Amino acid sequence: MIELIDICRDYIMGDSTVKALDQVNLKIEKGEFIAIMGASGSGKSTLMNILGCLDRPDCGTYLLDGIDIRDKTENELAEIRNKKIGFVFQSFNLIPRTSALKNVELPMIYAKKDATQRTKKAMEILGSLNLGDRAKHMPSELSGGQRQRVAIARALANDPDIILADEPTGNLDSKSSLEIMEIMKALNSEGRTVIIVTHEHDIADYANRTITFRDGRVISDVLRDDALKGDA
Repeated sequence: MIELIDICRDYIMGDSTVKALDQVNLKIEKGEFIAIMGASGSGKSTLMNILGCLDRPDCGTYLLDGIDIRDKTENELAEIRNKKIGFVFQSFNLIPRTSALKNVELPMIYAKKDATQRTKKAMEILGSLNLGDRAKHMPSELSGGQRQRVAIARALANDPDIILADEPTGNLDSKSSLEIMEIMKALNSEGRTVIIVTHEHDIADYANRTITFRDGRVISDVLRDDALKGDA
């Protein structure tokens, strides 16, 4: 599903150049559950931005479902993001003065889906995440765990094949973190490819494969058969 070939990404910091990604080669198959780990500045967030078509590499090739992303226009990248990828962020990134329902509908508005269809689909997803009774609540009226579940619902709005989650439990307490990871595990069991960035080993333990970065390079890539199960 995903193949990175000799991917580089550099940033200019004053008079020096920082190699955020340095000749990264990586293959990710459909249906994998992957944790990306590494210290701050290791390159993991830059990798997520490139995987999510939010940034472009300076060199190398990124193939998504066999399509070379490098040659796509900004509008084509936006369409790929909207159709293929669901994003979940540490800070939730919900629109503050908009209800949970309208937040979930947003990707479907961009996809130009019918209003009645949007509302029906958004309510179904919220209901599946035990948020049906919170649909009209504003983000400020929800707990952190509820806000992250709304963010997950929004990520699922257009039935993406890939879920990219950047520190999805970073702002949550232990109980809410476990709830979110159980949802991620369930989404993966439905056939979605789930890729999370985390610095917490207990969160990474849910994944079947852990890739660790240091100084823009992959230093370990471990496939595991003892990942925590959905009923953990």
